[in-house]
Amino acid sequence: MYIKDFEVRWNDIDANRHLANKSYIEFAAHTRMSFLSENGFDQRLLGTFNIGPVVFYEHIYYFKEVFYGRPVQVSLEISGLSEDGMFYEFRHYFYDHKGRNFAQCEMMGAWLDLGTRKLIPLPQEMREILDKIERPKDFKILTKEDTRRFSKKPVDLT
Repeated sequence: MYIKDFEVRWNDIDANRHLANKSYIEFAAHTRMSFLSENGFDQRLLGTFNIGPVVFYEHIYYFKEVFYGRPVQVSLEISGLSEDGMFYEFRHYFYDHKGRNFAQCEMMGAWLDLGTRKLIPLPQEMREILDKIERPKDFKILTKEDTRRFSKKPVDLT
């Protein structure tokens, strides 16, 4: 399991003086990008293939409050991946300074061709990197149907 350390800063708290919702998203996103970069998915490689990650959803479950000035840790596991690498699912656990789990985040995304703005399978070179990373016991091979599991569709004003 990959773990990233953070300190809860003044701008990470909200009006209730605990960790703000936006900070959970930011910590999880920073953890993902650090994980990807440290495993070879750096800006150079993404630029070589002209691709970038796109997020479909992030679900956060809050268990306990966390306050200013305390260190926290955010973990990352690859909980799902499609056979062609197009779709991915990450799971984050948030831990306080005593190692207690105070929140969890599940997110799903895909890879986007930055030229065509369409989803694409992950290039073989990049899939091979992900294939070497340890997976949790409940790892799942994702299908396109998994990306539609919540059946949400846009609702326009007109």
